[in-house]
Amino acid sequence: MNEHVPRMREAVVERHAPLIEAALEAIRTRRAWSPFRDSPSTKIHGAEKPAAGKAAFEAQLGRPFELDLPGVVGRAGAEVSPYTLEPLGVTYPVCAPDALIAAAGAAMPAWAAAAPELRAALCAEMAVRLYEVNFEMAQAIMHVAGQSYTQAFSGSGPNALDRGIEALAYAVKAMRDVAVSGRYEREFGGERVVLDKTYALVPRGVSLVICCASFPTWNAYPAMFASLATGNPVIVKPHPVAVLPMAIVVRECRRVLADHGFDPDLVTLAVDTLEDPVAQVLVDHPAVQIVDFTGSPRYGGHLERTVTGKLLFTETAGVNTVVVDSVDDLTAVARAVARAACLFSAQMCTSPQVIYVRPDLAAGFGRALVEQIDAITDDPAQAAGIMGAIQGMVSLKAVSAVRGALDQHPLARVLREAAPYAHPHFPKARTLTPLVVAVDGPAPDLYAEEHFGPVLFVVAMDGDEAVAEATRLAREQGSISSYLYSTDETFIDRSIPHYEQAGANLTINLTGAMWINFAAAYSDYHVTGLNPAGNACLADLAFVASRFRIVQRRRPAAA
Repeated sequence: MNEHVPRMREAVVERHAPLIEAALEAIRTRRAWSPFRDSPSTKIHGAEKPAAGKAAFEAQLGRPFELDLPGVVGRAGAEVSPYTLEPLGVTYPVCAPDALIAAAGAAMPAWAAAAPELRAALCAEMAVRLYEVNFEMAQAIMHVAGQSYTQAFSGSGPNALDRGIEALAYAVKAMRDVAVSGRYEREFGGERVVLDKTYALVPRGVSLVICCASFPTWNAYPAMFASLATGNPVIVKPHPVAVLPMAIVVRECRRVLADHGFDPDLVTLAVDTLEDPVAQVLVDHPAVQIVDFTGSPRYGGHLERTVTGKLLFTETAGVNTVVVDSVDDLTAVARAVARAACLFSAQMCTSPQVIYVRPDLAAGFGRALVEQIDAITDDPAQAAGIMGAIQGMVSLKAVSAVRGALDQHPLARVLREAAPYAHPHFPKARTLTPLVVAVDGPAPDLYAEEHFGPVLFVVAMDGDEAVAEATRLAREQGSISSYLYSTDETFIDRSIPHYEQAGANLTINLTGAMWINFAAAYSDYHVTGLNPAGNACLADLAFVASRFRIVQRRRPAAA
């Protein structure tokens, strides 16, 4: 070990202690806090950092991404920008799964033996360094996921890092709650027994983090930091169409580990292709003891049914609903829903899909909703900043399938056709504005499953009936975010238990500048684990506490 490493380790613990303590206070109080700035404004960062980040991204295009990983057997890369429709031309090392697992296992003992405070500090250092390269990351997120520049910088940068530090704080709390040692004294049959006991925190094993395509960092950071902080090595498995952001993450994490005298193979990258997927091979390996998955309900459900004897944390998707019972300002409510539906072209797990509106309000609300969507989409600069691009053909096909089902449906009619908007900076960008459908009464055959793309159903239904159906869909299909608007507090009070029993997080009467589907780390619990949208919450103690176990030893105390 380099003679300077011990001092470097001491310094990193000292440097990040205030950040970790502040994060612990934030999860205790649930207040607004972040160590980062989530605006890309040059007034905050200057003009040099955005330009340097873009230059770093552009310099990577058409070239191999360099990572010195174990067991490299080839290279792969098939990412296509939703903005240019051109291949990025970046290739990544493809590693033999057994080699990745063996390297993680070899790196694990020294990491597990490190003090929990050091592991936590190094996770914090990783977060800080990732923030330092966030302008490069924003460009990567834009051109693999289709997020707008602003959202790519904030939502996939500081907001996602905050989720990671939130999970880190819970990991620190969980480990601190275990005493290092204790003395046990008691009389047994007239004999005084005195035992000294020691409690060791033992990590579970290799952790596999399976990332989604549309928001790869959002769930990856909490999973990675929760596992690393508790002593487990991590293999990151990015989606084949969104590798670059996670390659950057792995690169920076490996640099932090190497700089502080640890084996960088504690964090590796498992690249695969759509034609030759590797996730299941890794999931099935006995050394992999922790699996974090974000993605489709189909594969997530498969994992929930088949993974046994291991920890499994999932977030998939659901049918997010809005119930509009009564309002003081119809336009303000329509604007709030329209903004949430347009954000990232509804390619978010919190995007609303089904809007139940009291029948006497339905026609007026539908018109107001269309007007508010048009106000966004008719302004190319605003549309680009909010809607971004459509990541892949799956979303276009989802909207097309809904549109094709409408002509023969007796209860449905189109209020607004879906159509591309012209992006002001990327003329070839794959875009699509929302399809808005009016439905005259219950028609779950149309909307009772997630349509991953910009489509909204405005369903005419009375408030209590609407709450009953919305919460039934949450129980059966899952829901990550639910929304309710009413001026009747009695109605709100009788609705709340239905949402709680469905495990559906609820936002009530929110309008104004804040996006209704914004989920704040340290304050909002993201996913409940109580319905099919996922079995885990970001973040709480349950998300981290089982990633290590407690092994004790005891012996008679020395005289």
